[in-house]
Amino acid sequence: MKRRRLGRSALDVSEICLGTMTFGSMADEAVSLRILDTAFDAGVNFLDVAETYPVPPDPKWVGRSEEICGKWLQARPRDSVIVATKVAGPPLGWFQTPIRSGNTGLDRHHVERALEASLRRLGTDYVDLYQTHWPDPDLPIDETLEALDRAVEEGKVRYVGCSNQTAYGLTKSLWAADKTVSVRYETIQNNFSLLNRRFEDELAEVCRREQVSLLPYSPLAGGVLSGKYQGGSWPEGARFTRYKEDPVRGAVMARRFVNERTLSSVERFTGIAREHGLGIATFATAWTLAHDFVASTIIGATSVEQLEETLPAAEVSLSVEALSACNKVSRDIRYPMG
Repeated sequence: MKRRRLGRSALDVSEICLGTMTFGSMADEAVSLRILDTAFDAGVNFLDVAETYPVPPDPKWVGRSEEICGKWLQARPRDSVIVATKVAGPPLGWFQTPIRSGNTGLDRHHVERALEASLRRLGTDYVDLYQTHWPDPDLPIDETLEALDRAVEEGKVRYVGCSNQTAYGLTKSLWAADKTVSVRYETIQNNFSLLNRRFEDELAEVCRREQVSLLPYSPLAGGVLSGKYQGGSWPEGARFTRYKEDPVRGAVMARRFVNERTLSSVERFTGIAREHGLGIATFATAWTLAHDFVASTIIGATSVEQLEETLPAAEVSLSVEALSACNKVSRDIRYPMG
């Protein structure tokens, strides 16, 4: 599998990154270990974890994704795998985590505590990429960067990145890093797919000019681009099927991702994929890799079979005609796009 460089770092990662958000919940330990083996055998050398995984957060599952990955890592040379994990950031109104009794943030205290716990669960003395999971807008970015800088100086972290960040937030952090001569974010992990192209509006330009790499998550838009919700279907156990049953937050999320507009788009994207001899899951994942600001696309799976649908995307180079056809669908449906 081809590799790309993360930002200005020395990290060369596979074009596919294995996301582990389901490990320990939707995928039990045995299945998770098989998924890890299959990905590694296919050339994937990049894992993305988080202290809050698996999702949805549950006290009985806290840290299970990192623990499972840690168990798997023990059987391999540590330097053969690039491990990324995340510090939670402040609690969100719709996302309450049981980690540290729900009292999380990006100040020195929480960064240090979160990192130590992640290292313990992963069974390693360092992580290759440490990311802030959500911004902490009420805290000066200098304090977060200082905590991350200290972790790098201590050898517990090699490089740092951010996630779910805005163009302003990323630019401000890069300016602060230059001003204080501290570590800077080499990556940004945001939602990016054929159904969500907002990243192209402003953030893509920041990444190009500042040499920051995007690690897209949810390239299948939470599974919508797999086609499994077509025709009014709500598969048992699927993410938005579960969300739909949650009247507080889930139902709103389900309607946002599964609606007449998205399903119509998926039908058209599926037709384009078929014309180019590809399944829609492979095609949609390959589409994210066609962008110059992308380093590695994060794919998740709850089974080996699901993983095998998206892994081939790393070997696909979409034609100009295919990309143009996708742009036309985005314009017709009026999805944000660059």
